[in-house]
Amino acid sequence: ILHNLLQKFTTSMASYIKYQADNGAQAVQIFDSWATELSPVDFEEFSLPYLKQIVDSVKETHPDLPLILYASGSGGLLERLPLTGVDVVSLDWTVDMAEGRKRLGSNIAVQGNVDPGVLFGSKEFITKRIYDTVQKAGSEGHVLNLGHGIKVGTPEENVAHFFEVAKGIRY
Repeated sequence: ILHNLLQKFTTSMASYIKYQADNGAQAVQIFDSWATELSPVDFEEFSLPYLKQIVDSVKETHPDLPLILYASGSGGLLERLPLTGVDVVSLDWTVDMAEGRKRLGSNIAVQGNVDPGVLFGSKEFITKRIYDTVQKAGSEGHVLNLGHGIKVGTPEENVAHFFEVAKGIRY
């Protein structure tokens, strides 16, 4: 029953991503919010094949659409995530960017992974952490981002500072 339900979700998600691409999406991020609740063996049975089906289906009709996969807390599954066929693996802040890069290899782009709590710090601290992340990510195949969403109460001026620093980075 579960596999039948997961297959229905898979078909629906692939259709929806294609719809987004047909209507102007330039990239799509897939969130697998429950992947990291699974053991590696269960991920390989209950998540990986369905994610791969979604990616394969979308790539059939939209081969140039960048697909990003985000699974919060995915440190234990990191090496398995590229097996989905996505173009970019998004790392949360619990994975050191240099270690994540090393574990994923150079054939896949990474996104992330500044700790959202950093935005509660000083502008100097925020800037330091941004540059640290960028340096660890390397000069190719990196999308700077937070390692998760913005936390409630984050000072808006610090969010603006994050974006100003990010816009000024040149590889």
